[in-house]
Amino acid sequence: MSVARLSRLPSLRLRSFSTSSPVAALSASALPKAEQISAEWKGTSATGGTTKNFIGGEFVESKASEWVDVVDPSTQTLLSRVPQTTAHEFEQAVDAASQAFQTWSRTSVLSRQKFVINLQQLIRENADAIANSIVLEQGKTIADAHGDLLRGLQVVESSIGITSTLIGEKLEVSKDMDTVVRKVPLGVCASVAPFNFPAMIPLWTIPMAAVTGNTLVLKPSERDPGAAMMIAELCQRAGLPAGVLNVVHGAVPTVNAICDHPQIRAISFVGGDRAGKHIYERGTQNGKRVQANMGAKNHGVVMPDSNKNLALNSIVGAAFGAAGQRCMALSVAVLVGEARNWLPELIQRAKELKVDGGFEKGADLGPVISPAAKERVTGLIASAEAEGGTIHLDGRGIKVPGYPDGNFIGPTLIEATTKMRCYTEEIFGPVLIVLQAETLDDAIDIINANKYGNGTAIFTQSGATARKFESYVNVGQIGINVPIPVPLPMFSWSGNKGSVLGDIGFYGKSGINFYTQNKTITSLWRAEDAVGNRASVDMPTHH
Repeated sequence: MSVARLSRLPSLRLRSFSTSSPVAALSASALPKAEQISAEWKGTSATGGTTKNFIGGEFVESKASEWVDVVDPSTQTLLSRVPQTTAHEFEQAVDAASQAFQTWSRTSVLSRQKFVINLQQLIRENADAIANSIVLEQGKTIADAHGDLLRGLQVVESSIGITSTLIGEKLEVSKDMDTVVRKVPLGVCASVAPFNFPAMIPLWTIPMAAVTGNTLVLKPSERDPGAAMMIAELCQRAGLPAGVLNVVHGAVPTVNAICDHPQIRAISFVGGDRAGKHIYERGTQNGKRVQANMGAKNHGVVMPDSNKNLALNSIVGAAFGAAGQRCMALSVAVLVGEARNWLPELIQRAKELKVDGGFEKGADLGPVISPAAKERVTGLIASAEAEGGTIHLDGRGIKVPGYPDGNFIGPTLIEATTKMRCYTEEIFGPVLIVLQAETLDDAIDIINANKYGNGTAIFTQSGATARKFESYVNVGQIGINVPIPVPLPMFSWSGNKGSVLGDIGFYGKSGINFYTQNKTITSLWRAEDAVGNRASVDMPTHH
């Protein structure tokens, strides 16, 4: 993919400084939280200031000539300005990481473990502040923002077990000859994080890279970098030495610099298809190890024997939570057989969800991230109408009291076919596509024909049905009466097909493997050569 084409990606587009509303335009519930963040945290602002780079243990004001506005998706209020990190600043970050690697990689595993022990406690103590930043910049509800942070915190806590998970292998392969396999760090690594999980994804990579002895250059999304900057400050407080973690910002130039820099050995990416393919192709061409988690179209199969209340509530929650901006959202419901009769109840439960600002009491979902995202989602809804789909619940044009300028879209439910754009493209908004299937086999065929393979779920009370589904469906992460089957960190992320590039997953055992390389040593120390043996007076036989 060309740089010109990449520059058109919504998640990477560089914007000039706009005339966003003054901070006073924040809601009454949001303003004190924004002021507290600006007053108490070094690297980020929520009241119209700037976001800093974090290089060599210092929060540094960028000398960039181009900046990106970070705005509250509920009000379009300017929160911060993010720099397009200069080439010199990026070089400084990589150099700091390279220098720190020389000592950090030789630091004992117990010292690295102590860092993540300290970090997990600091994250717990500062969870409210980080969640507030997520609500302000990303638009999630406060409860969902805490969930974002918690799922990242679980990876931090799992990393504490590094003293067991990093153990190598040893075998005496011949008399007095041993072969040892050691897992050693790669060097400088990089992480490119998405806007939809501004805390969780940095926390998928920072602890895994650090406990295995690597150093890291992190590029948060330029849309909501605040949580990452706060986590960076907590890493510093937790005792992480200067240069082990560095944070830089920007759009296409920063991404390409990460792909091209010879000192960067591996790249972890979560985001959209086009950016992921670009990073994978450019990074691997430059000899880097790359893991890329990209788009999805996750199906929830509802069997007629399922627990109706569980199935319908699960589908609604997993489809519309976080305004549908999750790569594991259940964005397609497949109603099998008589379960098609439950469609009116599914519509009614979706209709009852409350759309509001993320800090407002009772809010079930907030806005999508940007006006451009809203335009894209509403365009895909319109395409369904044009292609003959039935819009049973239309969230376009929703009015949210107190938030006239927000990027709000209400829950939308469309009955469609697999040929329509609304099905073939990832919508990434609060839109549920409903398909009908006569049999379980038909539902499995629909899922297997889809190019994506992040996750799927089935709702049934039949063990045999569940067993057949998990055996025959070609998707990496499967839920049985579980709507969002993201594995906990003692396991590993296992999406497949068009949802991933690279063959080593995130966190868990795969995460350890991604951030290490094997070093195999075979040694011979003959027992008879040991110093201090008694001299032999026997006639040599040369046997």
